[in-house]
Amino acid sequence: MQRVLVIGGYGNFGSVISKTLAKESDIQIIVAGRSLQKAESFIQTLEAKNKAEATFIDINKNIASVLNDIKPNILIHTSGPFQGQSYDVAKACIQAGIHYIDLADGRDFVEGISSLHSLAKEANILLISGASSVPCLTSALIDHYHDEFKSLDGLDYGITTAQKTTRGLATTAAILGYTGKSFQTIINGVQTKIYGWQGLTVRKYKNLGWRLLGYCDVPDLALFPKRYPSLKSIGFYAGLELPFIHVTLWGLSWLVRLGIIKHLEKFAPLMLRLSFMFDWIGSSNSAFHMSLSGKGLNGVTNKTITFELLARSGDGPNIPCMPAIIMTKKLAKNDINQRGAFPCIGFISRDEYLDELKNFDISWQES
Repeated sequence: MQRVLVIGGYGNFGSVISKTLAKESDIQIIVAGRSLQKAESFIQTLEAKNKAEATFIDINKNIASVLNDIKPNILIHTSGPFQGQSYDVAKACIQAGIHYIDLADGRDFVEGISSLHSLAKEANILLISGASSVPCLTSALIDHYHDEFKSLDGLDYGITTAQKTTRGLATTAAILGYTGKSFQTIINGVQTKIYGWQGLTVRKYKNLGWRLLGYCDVPDLALFPKRYPSLKSIGFYAGLELPFIHVTLWGLSWLVRLGIIKHLEKFAPLMLRLSFMFDWIGSSNSAFHMSLSGKGLNGVTNKTITFELLARSGDGPNIPCMPAIIMTKKLAKNDINQRGAFPCIGFISRDEYLDELKNFDISWQES
Protein backbone atom coordinates (compact mmCIF):
# COMPACT_ATOMS: atom_id res chain seq x y z
CA MET A 1 0.00 0.00 0.00
CA GLN A 2 1.40 3.38 -1.06
CA ARG A 3 0.28 6.43 0.91
CA VAL A 4 -0.03 9.38 -1.49
CA LEU A 5 -0.29 12.91 -0.09
CA VAL A 6 -1.87 15.45 -2.47
CA ILE A 7 -1.19 19.05 -1.47
CA GLY A 8 -4.11 21.11 -2.72
CA GLY A 9 -5.97 17.83 -3.07
CA TYR A 10 -9.42 19.44 -3.09
CA GLY A 11 -8.49 22.18 -5.60
CA ASN A 12 -9.14 22.31 -9.35
CA PHE A 13 -6.31 19.98 -10.40
CA GLY A 14 -5.74 18.28 -7.08
CA SER A 15 -9.33 17.04 -6.92
CA VAL A 16 -9.03 15.38 -10.33
CA ILE A 17 -5.83 13.62 -9.24
CA SER A 18 -7.26 12.59 -5.86
CA LYS A 19 -10.47 11.18 -7.38
CA THR A 20 -8.55 9.17 -9.95
CA LEU A 21 -5.87 7.74 -7.67
CA ALA A 22 -8.36 6.94 -4.88
CA LYS A 23 -9.80 4.23 -7.13
CA GLU A 24 -6.49 2.34 -7.20
CA SER A 25 -6.34 -0.71 -4.94
CA ASP A 26 -2.67 -0.18 -4.01
CA ILE A 27 -2.97 3.53 -3.16
CA GLN A 28 -4.29 5.35 -0.10
CA ILE A 29 -5.02 9.05 -0.68
CA ILE A 30 -4.31 11.77 1.87
CA VAL A 31 -5.93 15.08 0.89
CA ALA A 32 -4.12 18.12 2.29
CA GLY A 33 -4.65 21.85 2.18
CA ARG A 34 -4.97 25.01 4.26
CA SER A 35 -8.61 24.22 5.03
CA LEU A 36 -9.03 21.02 7.02
CA GLN A 37 -12.80 21.41 6.74
CA LYS A 38 -12.67 21.46 2.93
CA ALA A 39 -10.31 18.47 2.89
CA GLU A 40 -12.58 16.47 5.21
CA SER A 41 -15.68 17.35 3.18
CA PHE A 42 -13.94 16.42 -0.07
CA ILE A 43 -12.79 12.95 1.00
CA GLN A 44 -16.42 12.06 1.73
CA THR A 45 -17.09 12.37 -2.02
CA LEU A 46 -14.30 9.98 -3.05
CA GLU A 47 -15.00 6.49 -4.36
CA ALA A 48 -11.93 5.26 -2.54
CA LYS A 49 -10.74 1.66 -2.55
CA ASN A 50 -8.88 2.44 0.66
CA LYS A 51 -9.99 4.83 3.38
CA ALA A 52 -8.94 8.37 2.43
CA GLU A 53 -7.52 10.76 5.00
CA ALA A 54 -7.55 14.55 5.35
CA THR A 55 -4.95 16.78 6.96
CA PHE A 56 -4.11 20.45 7.35
CA ILE A 57 -0.96 21.64 5.65
CA ASP A 58 0.60 25.03 4.96
CA ILE A 59 3.67 24.62 2.79
CA ASN A 60 5.16 27.80 4.27
CA LYS A 61 4.80 26.66 7.89
CA ASN A 62 4.37 23.00 8.77
CA ILE A 63 5.42 20.88 5.78
CA ALA A 64 8.23 19.02 7.59
CA SER A 65 6.17 18.17 10.67
CA VAL A 66 3.22 16.93 8.59
CA LEU A 67 5.46 14.64 6.55
CA ASN A 68 6.96 13.28 9.76
CA ASP A 69 3.51 12.65 11.26
CA ILE A 70 1.64 11.05 8.35
CA LYS A 71 4.61 9.41 6.60
CA PRO A 72 3.48 9.30 2.96
CA ASN A 73 5.42 7.39 0.31
CA ILE A 74 4.66 9.85 -2.48
CA LEU A 75 3.80 13.56 -2.42
CA ILE A 76 1.99 15.39 -5.24
CA HIS A 77 2.31 19.17 -5.06
CA THR A 78 -0.49 21.06 -6.89
CA SER A 79 -0.44 24.28 -4.87
CA GLY A 80 0.72 27.03 -7.22
CA PRO A 81 1.55 29.47 -8.53
CA PHE A 82 5.04 28.00 -8.85
CA GLN A 83 6.57 31.11 -10.39
CA GLY A 84 8.85 32.46 -7.68
CA GLN A 85 8.08 29.58 -5.28
CA SER A 86 10.95 27.97 -3.37
CA TYR A 87 11.89 24.28 -3.37
CA ASP A 88 11.02 23.92 0.32
CA VAL A 89 8.45 21.17 -0.33
CA ALA A 90 10.86 19.19 -2.51
CA LYS A 91 13.64 19.63 0.05
CA ALA A 92 11.34 18.42 2.82
CA CYS A 93 10.65 15.31 0.72
CA ILE A 94 14.38 14.69 0.37
CA GLN A 95 14.80 14.93 4.14
CA ALA A 96 11.89 12.54 4.72
CA GLY A 97 12.77 10.10 1.92
CA ILE A 98 9.53 10.69 -0.01
CA HIS A 99 9.05 10.69 -3.79
CA TYR A 100 7.93 14.12 -5.05
CA ILE A 101 5.84 15.16 -8.09
CA ASP A 102 4.59 18.66 -8.91
CA LEU A 103 2.40 20.24 -11.58
CA ALA A 104 4.59 23.32 -11.95
CA ASP A 105 4.40 25.37 -15.13
CA GLY A 106 6.91 27.99 -14.01
CA ARG A 107 9.83 28.09 -16.44
CA ASP A 108 12.61 28.70 -13.92
CA PHE A 109 11.07 26.40 -11.31
CA VAL A 110 10.88 23.36 -13.58
CA GLU A 111 14.28 23.92 -15.20
CA GLY A 112 15.91 24.48 -11.80
CA ILE A 113 14.68 21.25 -10.18
CA SER A 114 17.88 19.58 -11.43
CA SER A 115 19.78 21.60 -8.79
CA LEU A 116 18.43 19.05 -6.29
CA HIS A 117 19.53 16.04 -8.34
CA SER A 118 22.49 14.96 -6.20
CA LEU A 119 20.58 15.30 -2.93
CA ALA A 120 17.60 13.35 -4.28
CA LYS A 121 19.81 10.61 -5.67
CA GLU A 122 21.64 10.30 -2.38
CA ALA A 123 18.27 10.00 -0.59
CA ASN A 124 17.22 7.31 -3.11
CA ILE A 125 14.09 9.20 -4.16
CA LEU A 126 12.66 10.67 -7.37
CA LEU A 127 11.79 14.37 -7.71
CA ILE A 128 9.69 15.23 -10.77
CA SER A 129 8.76 18.80 -11.70
CA GLY A 130 6.42 19.89 -14.49
CA ALA A 131 4.20 16.80 -14.47
CA SER A 132 1.65 18.55 -16.64
CA SER A 133 0.80 19.29 -20.28
CA VAL A 134 4.05 21.23 -20.53
CA PRO A 135 6.67 19.88 -20.72
CA CYS A 136 5.39 16.30 -20.34
CA LEU A 137 2.80 15.94 -23.13
CA THR A 138 4.67 18.28 -25.43
CA SER A 139 7.99 16.41 -25.09
CA ALA A 140 6.20 13.05 -25.44
CA LEU A 141 4.80 14.19 -28.78
CA ILE A 142 8.19 15.41 -29.99
CA ASP A 143 9.88 12.16 -28.93
CA HIS A 144 7.18 10.18 -30.76
CA TYR A 145 7.54 12.02 -34.07
CA HIS A 146 11.22 12.99 -33.90
CA ASP A 147 12.51 10.02 -35.87
CA GLU A 148 10.29 10.94 -38.82
CA PHE A 149 12.55 13.92 -39.45
CA LYS A 150 16.10 14.07 -40.68
CA SER A 151 16.25 17.42 -38.92
CA LEU A 152 13.53 18.84 -36.66
CA ASP A 153 13.71 22.60 -37.15
CA GLY A 154 10.58 24.19 -35.74
CA LEU A 155 7.74 23.85 -33.24
CA ASP A 156 4.51 25.84 -33.32
CA TYR A 157 2.05 24.80 -30.66
CA GLY A 158 -0.44 26.01 -28.09
CA ILE A 159 -3.42 25.53 -25.81
CA THR A 160 -6.80 27.25 -25.96
CA THR A 161 -8.95 26.88 -22.85
CA ALA A 162 -12.71 26.61 -22.53
CA GLN A 163 -14.50 29.50 -20.86
CA LYS A 164 -16.41 27.07 -18.62
CA THR A 165 -13.35 25.07 -17.62
CA THR A 166 -12.53 24.96 -13.92
CA ARG A 167 -9.95 27.59 -13.01
CA GLY A 168 -8.55 28.87 -9.78
CA LEU A 169 -6.69 31.81 -8.30
CA ALA A 170 -3.24 30.21 -8.60
CA THR A 171 -3.64 29.56 -12.35
CA THR A 172 -4.98 33.07 -12.91
CA ALA A 173 -2.10 34.61 -10.96
CA ALA A 174 0.43 32.54 -12.91
CA ILE A 175 -0.93 33.80 -16.25
CA LEU A 176 -1.06 37.42 -15.10
CA GLY A 177 2.47 37.06 -13.70
CA TYR A 178 4.02 36.85 -17.18
CA THR A 179 1.46 38.93 -19.11
CA GLY A 180 3.35 41.83 -20.69
CA LYS A 181 6.67 40.62 -19.23
CA SER A 182 9.61 39.74 -21.47
CA PHE A 183 11.10 36.28 -21.83
CA GLN A 184 13.33 34.45 -24.29
CA THR A 185 12.58 31.92 -26.99
CA ILE A 186 14.54 30.76 -30.01
CA ILE A 187 13.46 32.19 -33.39
CA ASN A 188 15.41 31.43 -36.57
CA GLY A 189 18.28 30.11 -34.49
CA VAL A 190 18.60 33.22 -32.31
CA GLN A 191 17.49 33.72 -28.70
CA THR A 192 14.85 36.43 -29.04
CA LYS A 193 12.93 38.54 -26.53
CA ILE A 194 9.13 38.26 -26.71
CA TYR A 195 6.36 39.42 -24.39
CA GLY A 196 3.66 37.44 -22.59
CA TRP A 197 0.22 37.45 -24.23
CA GLN A 198 1.48 39.47 -27.21
CA GLY A 199 2.24 38.06 -30.68
CA LEU A 200 -1.53 38.06 -31.22
CA THR A 201 -2.51 35.38 -33.73
CA VAL A 202 -5.53 33.28 -34.67
CA ARG A 203 -5.91 29.58 -35.38
CA LYS A 204 -8.79 27.48 -36.64
CA TYR A 205 -9.20 24.20 -34.76
CA LYS A 206 -11.09 21.40 -36.47
CA ASN A 207 -14.57 20.88 -34.95
CA LEU A 208 -13.99 23.85 -32.66
CA GLY A 209 -13.53 26.96 -34.78
CA TRP A 210 -11.32 30.04 -34.57
CA ARG A 211 -9.46 30.90 -31.37
CA LEU A 212 -7.14 33.81 -30.55
CA LEU A 213 -3.68 32.96 -29.20
CA GLY A 214 -0.77 34.86 -27.67
CA TYR A 215 2.77 34.19 -26.47
CA CYS A 216 3.01 32.15 -23.28
CA ASP A 217 6.06 31.51 -21.09
CA VAL A 218 6.52 27.80 -20.34
CA PRO A 219 9.39 25.49 -19.26
CA ASP A 220 9.64 24.12 -22.82
CA LEU A 221 11.28 27.33 -24.05
CA ALA A 222 14.26 26.70 -21.76
CA LEU A 223 14.36 22.89 -21.89
CA PHE A 224 13.73 22.00 -25.54
CA PRO A 225 16.67 23.79 -27.22
CA LYS A 226 18.96 21.63 -25.05
CA ARG A 227 17.03 18.39 -25.58
CA TYR A 228 16.48 18.91 -29.32
CA PRO A 229 19.54 20.87 -30.51
CA SER A 230 18.45 20.96 -34.17
CA LEU A 231 15.53 23.27 -33.31
CA LYS A 232 15.76 26.75 -34.77
CA SER A 233 12.36 28.14 -33.73
CA ILE A 234 9.95 27.46 -30.87
CA GLY A 235 6.63 29.26 -30.57
CA PHE A 236 4.26 28.37 -27.73
CA TYR A 237 0.90 30.12 -27.43
CA ALA A 238 -2.09 30.13 -25.10
CA GLY A 239 -5.56 31.50 -25.62
CA LEU A 240 -8.95 32.14 -24.05
CA GLU A 241 -12.19 31.09 -25.69
CA LEU A 242 -13.99 34.45 -25.63
CA PRO A 243 -12.28 36.93 -27.98
CA PHE A 244 -13.14 40.05 -25.97
CA ILE A 245 -11.58 38.59 -22.79
CA HIS A 246 -8.47 37.53 -24.72
CA VAL A 247 -8.15 40.98 -26.35
CA THR A 248 -8.66 42.68 -22.97
CA LEU A 249 -5.74 40.73 -21.55
CA TRP A 250 -3.72 41.55 -24.68
CA GLY A 251 -4.42 45.25 -24.06
CA LEU A 252 -3.35 44.94 -20.43
CA SER A 253 -0.13 43.29 -21.58
CA TRP A 254 0.81 46.53 -23.31
CA LEU A 255 0.23 48.51 -20.12
CA VAL A 256 2.62 46.14 -18.33
CA ARG A 257 5.17 46.24 -21.16
CA LEU A 258 5.12 50.06 -21.12
CA GLY A 259 5.55 50.13 -17.33
CA ILE A 260 2.15 51.71 -16.61
CA ILE A 261 1.16 48.63 -14.57
CA LYS A 262 3.99 46.84 -12.77
CA HIS A 263 2.30 43.84 -11.14
CA LEU A 264 -0.81 42.63 -12.94
CA GLU A 265 -1.01 39.48 -10.80
CA LYS A 266 -2.22 41.51 -7.80
CA PHE A 267 -5.50 41.92 -9.68
CA ALA A 268 -5.93 38.13 -10.01
CA PRO A 269 -8.83 37.79 -7.46
CA LEU A 270 -10.81 40.56 -9.18
CA MET A 271 -10.16 39.34 -12.71
CA LEU A 272 -11.04 35.75 -11.77
CA ARG A 273 -14.39 36.88 -10.35
CA LEU A 274 -15.10 38.98 -13.44
CA SER A 275 -14.25 36.11 -15.79
CA PHE A 276 -16.87 33.85 -14.18
CA MET A 277 -19.56 36.39 -15.10
CA PHE A 278 -19.20 35.43 -18.77
CA ASP A 279 -19.33 31.65 -18.43
CA TRP A 280 -22.89 31.63 -19.80
CA ILE A 281 -21.54 32.83 -23.17
CA GLY A 282 -18.81 30.21 -23.48
CA SER A 283 -18.51 26.48 -23.91
CA SER A 284 -16.78 23.55 -22.18
CA ASN A 285 -14.53 22.81 -25.16
CA SER A 286 -10.76 23.34 -25.20
CA ALA A 287 -7.98 22.29 -27.58
CA PHE A 288 -4.26 21.77 -28.05
CA HIS A 289 -2.18 21.69 -31.23
CA MET A 290 1.43 21.04 -32.12
CA SER A 291 2.99 21.45 -35.55
CA LEU A 292 6.47 20.00 -36.02
CA SER A 293 8.43 21.04 -39.10
CA GLY A 294 11.80 20.26 -40.64
CA LYS A 295 13.60 18.15 -43.19
CA GLY A 296 12.03 14.79 -43.99
CA LEU A 297 13.87 11.49 -44.25
CA ASN A 298 13.13 11.26 -47.97
CA GLY A 299 14.73 14.60 -48.77
CA VAL A 300 11.58 16.69 -48.51
CA THR A 301 12.75 20.03 -47.17
CA ASN A 302 9.43 21.23 -45.75
CA LYS A 303 7.93 18.28 -43.91
CA THR A 304 5.24 19.12 -41.33
CA ILE A 305 3.37 16.90 -38.89
CA THR A 306 0.44 18.39 -36.99
CA PHE A 307 -1.16 16.84 -33.90
CA GLU A 308 -4.44 18.29 -32.65
CA LEU A 309 -6.38 17.36 -29.53
CA LEU A 310 -9.96 18.42 -28.68
CA ALA A 311 -11.45 18.15 -25.18
CA ARG A 312 -15.21 18.50 -24.80
CA SER A 313 -17.70 18.35 -21.90
CA GLY A 314 -15.32 20.14 -19.54
CA ASP A 315 -12.84 17.25 -19.65
CA GLY A 316 -9.87 19.51 -20.49
CA PRO A 317 -8.46 19.65 -16.91
CA ASN A 318 -7.81 15.90 -17.06
CA ILE A 319 -5.04 16.54 -19.59
CA PRO A 320 -2.61 18.49 -17.35
CA CYS A 321 -3.42 16.19 -14.41
CA MET A 322 -2.56 12.98 -16.24
CA PRO A 323 1.26 12.98 -15.87
CA ALA A 324 1.07 13.11 -12.06
CA ILE A 325 -1.46 10.29 -12.10
CA ILE A 326 0.64 8.12 -14.43
CA MET A 327 3.89 8.80 -12.55
CA THR A 328 2.26 7.96 -9.22
CA LYS A 329 0.91 4.67 -10.54
CA LYS A 330 4.35 3.77 -11.88
CA LEU A 331 6.07 4.60 -8.59
CA ALA A 332 3.45 2.63 -6.64
CA LYS A 333 4.20 -0.42 -8.78
CA ASN A 334 7.99 0.12 -8.64
CA ASP A 335 8.06 0.56 -12.42
CA ILE A 336 10.55 3.44 -12.24
CA ASN A 337 14.10 2.79 -11.11
CA GLN A 338 15.55 6.25 -11.78
CA ARG A 339 16.43 8.40 -8.81
CA GLY A 340 17.33 12.06 -8.72
CA ALA A 341 15.60 15.31 -9.74
CA PHE A 342 14.25 15.83 -13.26
CA PRO A 343 11.77 17.83 -15.31
CA CYS A 344 8.93 15.51 -16.40
CA ILE A 345 10.49 14.62 -19.76
CA GLY A 346 11.11 11.13 -21.08
CA PHE A 347 9.17 9.29 -18.38
CA ILE A 348 5.83 8.97 -20.21
CA SER A 349 5.34 8.09 -23.88
CA ARG A 350 2.76 9.65 -26.16
CA ASP A 351 0.73 6.43 -26.28
CA GLU A 352 0.81 5.98 -22.50
CA TYR A 353 -0.49 9.52 -22.10
CA LEU A 354 -3.26 9.21 -24.70
CA ASP A 355 -4.38 5.78 -23.43
CA GLU A 356 -5.22 7.36 -20.08
CA LEU A 357 -7.44 9.93 -21.84
CA LYS A 358 -9.60 7.43 -23.72
CA ASN A 359 -12.29 7.32 -21.03
CA PHE A 360 -12.98 11.04 -21.38
CA ASP A 361 -14.66 13.16 -24.05
CA ILE A 362 -11.27 13.82 -25.60
CA SER A 363 -10.27 13.06 -29.19
CA TRP A 364 -7.14 13.64 -31.27
CA GLN A 365 -5.86 13.40 -34.81
CA GLU A 366 -2.62 13.81 -36.67
CA SER A 367 -1.88 14.95 -40.21
